[in-house]
Amino acid sequence: MAERAAWVSFWVALLVLGLKALAYLLTGSVALLSDALESTVNVAAALAALLAIRLAQKPPDETHPFGHTKAEYFSAVLEGVLVVVAALLIAKEALPRLLRPVPLEGLGPGLGVSLLAAGVNALLAYHLLKEGRRHRSPALTADGYHVFSDVLTSLGVLAGVGLAGLTGFWLLDPLLAILVAGNILLMGFRLVRQSVGGLMDEGLSPAEVSRIRKTIAEALGGRALEVHDLKTRKAGNRAFLEFHLVVPGSMTVEEAHRLCDELERALEESFPGLAVTIHVEPESERKR
Repeated sequence: MAERAAWVSFWVALLVLGLKALAYLLTGSVALLSDALESTVNVAAALAALLAIRLAQKPPDETHPFGHTKAEYFSAVLEGVLVVVAALLIAKEALPRLLRPVPLEGLGPGLGVSLLAAGVNALLAYHLLKEGRRHRSPALTADGYHVFSDVLTSLGVLAGVGLAGLTGFWLLDPLLAILVAGNILLMGFRLVRQSVGGLMDEGLSPAEVSRIRKTIAEALGGRALEVHDLKTRKAGNRAFLEFHLVVPGSMTVEEAHRLCDELERALEESFPGLAVTIHVEPESERKR
């Protein structure tokens, strides 16, 4: 279940945060502190994703006849905003060190703990992305990509701090922190952009629309005159499709209804969970 994956994300995020905080306390590295601050976002985002997924699973009701699936987008928007806040906090800590670099201590144990945290995060990112695709969950997918970017950031920070320890060039520490802040700032804007697209009823990708048109054409087999005004939209883990189907004037209502049933079955096989609405029109409505 998507909710189980969200719970895993939350508890693992807490563990990783503890490991990264320990790495910072052992070394005093502002770059490792930036890595730990990003993990506080992971914890908050995992909790938001869990709450959103639980709400999104509620069945349709009188006031929400299409369900509650868009709730997941609010989680992803919140995660993007939290990432931006973390980037600003990191910059606040790192900028003074640019003027007054500080030698670091305890790098061996600190980097070892941080490497362990990165390994745990890598396993979590793989799990979240797999479950996000499986359940078509924007919240899990956003969380997975966020955690994966955190892994890349951690590896970069580890390499840089290690290099600073070997060379004594301590300015690398705040420079890395600033780079981490810039990277997660871009990630936050990207998450917000994707989530706002879902809230604004953004359509499916051109590749997915092309597959839908191909499925419709194959299922019709020349029995209809035209398909036009095809529209799609996404809402959480669900996708919606509607189009107008122009049929010959000689086709009876029963025949048109049977044809629509065949189309819906074909589309359901190609796109599980796709909600389809078909408007049947007479030959006089043909547009070309």
